[in-house]
Amino acid sequence: MDKNFDQLAARAAPAIFVVLWSTGFVATKYVLRSAEPLTYLAIRMAVVVAIMAVIVVVVRPRWPGRMGIVHSVVAGLLVHGFYLGGTAVAISLSIPAGLSALIPGLQPILTSTIANRWLGERVTPLQWMGLLLGLAGVALILHERPMSGEAGWGWLSSGVSLVSITLGTLYQRRYCRDIDWRAGNLVQYVGVMIFFAIGAAAFETRVVHWTSEFVLSVAWLAVVLSIGSIGLLYWLIRRTAATSVASLFYLVPAVTALMAYVLFGERLDAVAIAGMVACAAAVFVVNR
Repeated sequence: MDKNFDQLAARAAPAIFVVLWSTGFVATKYVLRSAEPLTYLAIRMAVVVAIMAVIVVVVRPRWPGRMGIVHSVVAGLLVHGFYLGGTAVAISLSIPAGLSALIPGLQPILTSTIANRWLGERVTPLQWMGLLLGLAGVALILHERPMSGEAGWGWLSSGVSLVSITLGTLYQRRYCRDIDWRAGNLVQYVGVMIFFAIGAAAFETRVVHWTSEFVLSVAWLAVVLSIGSIGLLYWLIRRTAATSVASLFYLVPAVTALMAYVLFGERLDAVAIAGMVACAAAVFVVNR
């Protein structure tokens, strides 16, 4: 029974991860109606730290050593700090939620290149073909999108997200895979909470409109995204090669765009849909 459940979980986990991760871009658009990006992220991380602290007190996991704490902080700043910060800033600069996932959607290309050298993982010719197919899909989705002015800064912020989530997942796999996820995550979130609090104090007004929409969105982002989907991501990283895990991010732009179309009326044209199909095909090829 346990073996069957484990197999079922392994098959369902990638799809669940993609859906949950995609909701983060949509929910971020809601919270940014009531708070500036770094202010909202500082509040979100404070909620996550409180929840993780309770979990650690109850479960009492093995605490990482000094170097484990250092590695956890670095991984946290990459996976949560610069990635979430870049994404939130991009959306705040009027990049549509459906498009804010596109640049980070290039992660598999960057991951496969680095993993091939840093982690010693062999990327097969078929996987390279799938990765290039996914890159073409993302290019189609970006076709004729504005790239200058405020949008240009938004895309730059998305580029920061791309680099940070790529390095963060690889760093997590290499240095943090043996750290208990509960203790490791608490360390990561404490470091990131301080990071965002300093950023909000330095660059923002820190004004928050405590609407029901803001509270519910922060609750979703804190519990379902920062604890649920991040825990699932790290579980996948421990079980699967970095290239295969990264390939899941090709599906995120398509799923996010569909959600944004339903919730915000963000337009999907034929070229973008073709790009989404190419991204889905890329995930299939890379994971064969």
